[in-house]
Amino acid sequence: GGDIGEHERAGHGGVAVVTLDRPERRNAVDHPTLLGLLDALEEVADARAVVLTGAPPAFCAGADLAGVREDVFSADLRRVLTGFTALPAPVVAAVDGPAFGAGAQLVAVADLRVATPRSTVAVPAAKLGLVIDQWTVERFAHEFGRSITRDLLMAASTYSAERLHAAGVVHRLGDLGDAIAWAHELARLAPLSIAGHKLALERLGAPSAVDDDVAAAQRRAWASDDAAEGRQAFLDKRPPAFRGR
Repeated sequence: GGDIGEHERAGHGGVAVVTLDRPERRNAVDHPTLLGLLDALEEVADARAVVLTGAPPAFCAGADLAGVREDVFSADLRRVLTGFTALPAPVVAAVDGPAFGAGAQLVAVADLRVATPRSTVAVPAAKLGLVIDQWTVERFAHEFGRSITRDLLMAASTYSAERLHAAGVVHRLGDLGDAIAWAHELARLAPLSIAGHKLALERLGAPSAVDDDVAAAQRRAWASDDAAEGRQAFLDKRPPAFRGR
């Protein structure tokens, strides 16, 4: 889609940047944007780290349902959100400006969050007469904590990035450059370790039967060339060179 900008594709350094690019609508997510994000998810599948951001002046001002049925929009939004959680690489949200509604949902599915102090997060459903879906409520509760989620949903409160940083929801205060620099640091870590930890974190609270997948990821990492490289690099007192196998 023409409203998804991608720079610095997952090649050198293994970092991909996906940019919501509808600045005239403060990057509100319409259906073509969702389809563009689904394409972007396929294109960044092999990245070592992914940065998700919005073109100035916003991260994402919410959903724009113009010209599409709500059920179709909701289904494709869910595909996008779960797509980011299913990527094996860490996803870093780089937030500058408002992240409202669907924007807050995109922030919630990122693994790590960097935001400028002026950024704000809100879920204005109660000001619009809407109820958000159970999956999103659970995601907010897991990632933002139950107390903040209650305030976001029950009081339609707006949270500053500084307040979210103090609460541990935003991991670092900084701009897009800071987020990309962090992503390059993440790209040098062991990909199988990150993928296994991400899978385990995503399965928190799920039935224990699915832990077989996490155990398999653990065995794969322990038996990998990267694990041997990590041990040897430690003994050699040099930075490890991980290859994801």
